[in-house]
Amino acid sequence: MWYYFRLGYSNYLSFPLGVGETIVVFYVLLITRIPILIKVFPTFLTFMFLFIICGTPISVVIGWLYLKRTVLYSSETDISVESNPYNYKLTPGYQVEVLFPMMLEQLRLLRKVAADKLTPTETGRLDELEKTTEKLLAGGYVGNPRRTLNF
Repeated sequence: MWYYFRLGYSNYLSFPLGVGETIVVFYVLLITRIPILIKVFPTFLTFMFLFIICGTPISVVIGWLYLKRTVLYSSETDISVESNPYNYKLTPGYQVEVLFPMMLEQLRLLRKVAADKLTPTETGRLDELEKTTEKLLAGGYVGNPRRTLNF
């Protein structure tokens, strides 16, 4: 419920209220106090209309630049990926139920088929992969997650 509250509040309540508040504050504190600007924007509705008409494309361009042309978004994504505990454990659903059990069976079958052709180094690597896959299927973690999930 906390997640849904934050999502609903930030996207659908505080965002529109913040935009509206910004328009009102700009008009009251800036436009009404400068005589030249009050001639350009004689009513609040005129200012609001022009603010939205000009502000929307400017915001889109800034958002596009943020995502596509700066390192800011990729840095935030790196931090999010690094701190996401599911990058160190299997996600519930198809990974636990189908994908990794199938991979484990394929690994075991491959070992059977190629048993006489494997070097000791290859056998050791396959042993490690099998142990790691079994650990993941049992709900364990690999690597060093910053935080762990406790269900």
